[in-house]
Amino acid sequence: MKVIGLTGGIGSGKSTVASFFAELGIPVYTADLEAKKLYVTSKVVQKKIIALLGKEAYKGGELNRGYIAKRIFGNDALLQQVNAIIHPKVRAHFKRWLKKQQAPYCIKEAAILFENKGHLECDQMILVTAPEDVRIERLKKRDHATLEEIKERMRHQWPDEKKIPLADYLIENKNLNDTKKQVLQIHKMLLKR
Repeated sequence: MKVIGLTGGIGSGKSTVASFFAELGIPVYTADLEAKKLYVTSKVVQKKIIALLGKEAYKGGELNRGYIAKRIFGNDALLQQVNAIIHPKVRAHFKRWLKKQQAPYCIKEAAILFENKGHLECDQMILVTAPEDVRIERLKKRDHATLEEIKERMRHQWPDEKKIPLADYLIENKNLNDTKKQVLQIHKMLLKR
């Protein structure tokens, strides 16, 4: 089965685009969602995160997201160490998931597919883009984040200019009706290949 990577900067609308593919009957693996689950369900991950970030990393058995974000988003070395703990587990989980799928192709959605070289494990790549001001407004509403927090998160992702040459398909996500049409066009092309 073909694996189509789906990525885009924070607030670009990756999840919305993924949901449009799911509506077309295409299996979608959301790597970021699975990572969130593994932080809680994997005892190995929990032990490593606590060893790295301290007991405050978990609160009542749940991941203390605010604490972790404050620790890692200003510290590239810590961020890389956290990624080194979780990404191999997510990759292994994806491989198990993939074996169970039956479709012409599947979508693997992840925020940093290019940054962590995950795109090399995909047959083709879709990049979702949106103007920065639109992304910032979406994140303010969704995450109730400050402009400073949003800019810090964006800093840890490659800019679109660096990702566009690596993408096979580009979806500009400004208007939902147009986005849905772009998804349908890409879906038809993928079915022909």
